Amino acid sequence: MPSLLLLSLLAAVAARGVPREAPRIVVLGTAQDGGFPQIGCEEAPCRRARREPRFARRVASLLIVDPRSGRRYLVDATPDLPEQVELARERSPDRPAAGGRPPLFDGIFLTHAHLGHYAGLAQLGREAYGAAGQEVIVTQRMRAFLESNGPWSLLVSAGHVNLRDMSPDVAIPIGDGLSVTPFLVPHRDEFSDTVGFVIAGPSRRVLYIPDIDKWERWERRIEDVIRSVDVALIDGTFFEDGEIPGRSMADIPHPFIVETVQRLAGLPPAERAKIVFTHLNHTNPACDLRGAAARRIRAAGMSVAKEGDVFTL
Repeated sequence: MPSLLLLSLLAAVAARGVPREAPRIVVLGTAQDGGFPQIGCEEAPCRRARREPRFARRVASLLIVDPRSGRRYLVDATPDLPEQVELARERSPDRPAAGGRPPLFDGIFLTHAHLGHYAGLAQLGREAYGAAGQEVIVTQRMRAFLESNGPWSLLVSAGHVNLRDMSPDVAIPIGDGLSVTPFLVPHRDEFSDTVGFVIAGPSRRVLYIPDIDKWERWERRIEDVIRSVDVALIDGTFFEDGEIPGRSMADIPHPFIVETVQRLAGLPPAERAKIVFTHLNHTNPACDLRGAAARRIRAAGMSVAKEGDVFTL
C-alpha cells in the first residue's frame, strides 16, 4: 500500500493538473556538502535544526522519476544517501526485485568529486548495502579517480558499482522522451572535473548547477542558459561575502546569491521565476525560509529550494 507521504505527493501533483504518469524531478536535499546543521556548528540556526529536525536540510540531491516505466535515477550520492534512499522510496516505490542486492536506482549521475556529491557511494560497498552492479554515470576524469583511489576502487573491482561514461554536451537517454545532458562548469577540480546537467523531458527542461566558482568564469552566459530551460536549480551556497567569520571566501568561490540576484535583475519576471537556489551552506541565512534573506530572494522574483519540491518534465 502506498505511504501517506506518497499519496499526498500524488494528490498535490494532481491538484496542479499534472498527470500522475508525468516524468518528474523530486528534490531530495538542498544543503551544501556538510549538511545543515553542520558538524561542530554551534550557531543558533544549527542548534535549532538539531532541536527541531523540520529546520534541517539534507545534502543537495535530485531524484528523476519516470512513473511510466518505474525507472528512477539519482543525481549525486551524498553523505545522506541512506535517508535519501528512503525518501526516494516514499516518493517512488521500488520496482519488485528478486533476492540479492539489486541496484537501488537505475543509475546515479555524479557531478564531481567533492564530499557532498560522491561520498555516499561508500554505502554501496560490502560494509553496508553491498550493491550488485549499481550503475554510476561519470565523466572520464571522475572514472579515473574512482578506479585509482581507495576505497572507491574496491567498489569497482568488487562489482558493487559499474561505471558508465558520459561526455560533456552529449545527451544520455534515460527513457521515452527523457535525457540528461552534462556540461562542464568551472569549479575547484582537485580530483575530477565538475559538471551540471540539463534534465529534459517530453515537455520541460530543468537546469541543475549545484556548484560553480563564479558566473563570469563560465564560458556560457547564465542568462542564455536560463532562457533555454523551464526551471533553473542553481548554486546558492552563500548569501553574501563575509558569511564565514575568520575565513577568506576567496578560498571557496561560489556566486553569492546577492550577486546572482543583481546580475539577473534585468531578466523578465517569467525568466526570474525559473530561478531556484539550492546547495545552501549552513551559514546561509536563506536556509530560514521565513527570514529576511529568503524574503529578499522572493522579492526579486526567485525562490529557495525545499526538500520534496517537484518539477515536472
